[in-house]
Amino acid sequence: MMRIEIICTGDEVLTGKIVNTNFSYISQKLEDVGLSVRWETTVGDDRESLLRALRLAGERADAVIVNGGLGPTVDDLSQEVAAQAARVELVLNDEWLTRMEEFFRRRSRVMPPNNRKQAMLPATAEVIDNPIGTACGFALDIGEARFFFTPGVPRELHRMLEEQIIPRLLAKSGMQTAIVLKRFHSYGLGESHVDALLRGVEELVPDGSVKLGFRAHYPQLETKLTVRGTDTDDTRRKLAPVEREVRKRLGNFILSEDDATLEGVVLAELASRQGSLSIVETFTGGAIAARLAHLPGADTVFRRGVVARALGEVYAAVGLEGASATGELTRETAEAVARAARRQTGATHALAVLIDLDDGADRIDLGGTICLAIATEHEVASRRSRILGGREWVRLGAVEMGLDCLRRYLQNLPVYERIDFEKA
Repeated sequence: MMRIEIICTGDEVLTGKIVNTNFSYISQKLEDVGLSVRWETTVGDDRESLLRALRLAGERADAVIVNGGLGPTVDDLSQEVAAQAARVELVLNDEWLTRMEEFFRRRSRVMPPNNRKQAMLPATAEVIDNPIGTACGFALDIGEARFFFTPGVPRELHRMLEEQIIPRLLAKSGMQTAIVLKRFHSYGLGESHVDALLRGVEELVPDGSVKLGFRAHYPQLETKLTVRGTDTDDTRRKLAPVEREVRKRLGNFILSEDDATLEGVVLAELASRQGSLSIVETFTGGAIAARLAHLPGADTVFRRGVVARALGEVYAAVGLEGASATGELTRETAEAVARAARRQTGATHALAVLIDLDDGADRIDLGGTICLAIATEHEVASRRSRILGGREWVRLGAVEMGLDCLRRYLQNLPVYERIDFEKA
């Protein structure tokens, strides 16, 4: 098994001023292709600490990914320290300097003099292309390990890692390089529940080349199938029976697959029937509308969003004059609001998600009652739920439930199926 280390640089990461999402991303992507991280090191913006970290990693690891420190400022030290650790000179890479100058020229800008620093690389370095930024990555040997230096800008790191570094690591490891990653996104079933439902699916491919994994990020769960083969056709052949079985066992709880999102699925369903949508939501801070309104194509679908905390304000906003805003929140309340919102805006569909939050300080057993409804010109569908877990848990759960129930309605699935997160 190849020994991999990740070194993350920067005072802001070391001190916890920013969350180190780059490390999480790198480790997750490596895990997806069957590679695992043995060590993780974080160092600040000082030369000696980084030099010690590089030399130690070069003694104990087979491959090292270094993230950050490739910028144009005085505290970006990765190129200089890498050259020192490898005991080679730092030299100007004329090809990358030309690329940077062209990068700025295409944006009608003059390259600042300090950006020239980004073209100074260790003499033995292999350039790793960065098609969307000025910080090129590079690879070189230090000690016994192959090092890969990457930019700290997340979108630049992501593309470089997936397109260039992971293929190099797979080749170095000797593992089969034809890999397919299939992802299913679900809402309503917990990780242990799905694990039990999918027990044995890997055995549909007897050679052990299919790996099942999960990534829980409430309120969704990502179920992953990593498949290895001799080539793309081989991996697809192996994947086919397993993904069919996953769809069969998880059924209606699968809300999207691969890069598709729940909100994207909802928008596509509405657009396919030339539909439109109005949303009414309480306590969520407008999070349901925010998931949809910015998407490409939403301008022809999203009609209006109403955000309020008090039920009386909701009634006034949708034109339900004279309705009582006191008493228990019910499904009928949500139905009336959804109907009124649809009539008022002329949308083909209206979604109302109303939440009655428990009183008192935030705590693990604080809950909320959620009543939601979906109205069209001819009918209304609704459901009621109760979720415990604190204010944010209730808010996130209500947003996901509202969007998922709308997806179910648009796909002619039952709006109500009991989920693991609700209290009986």
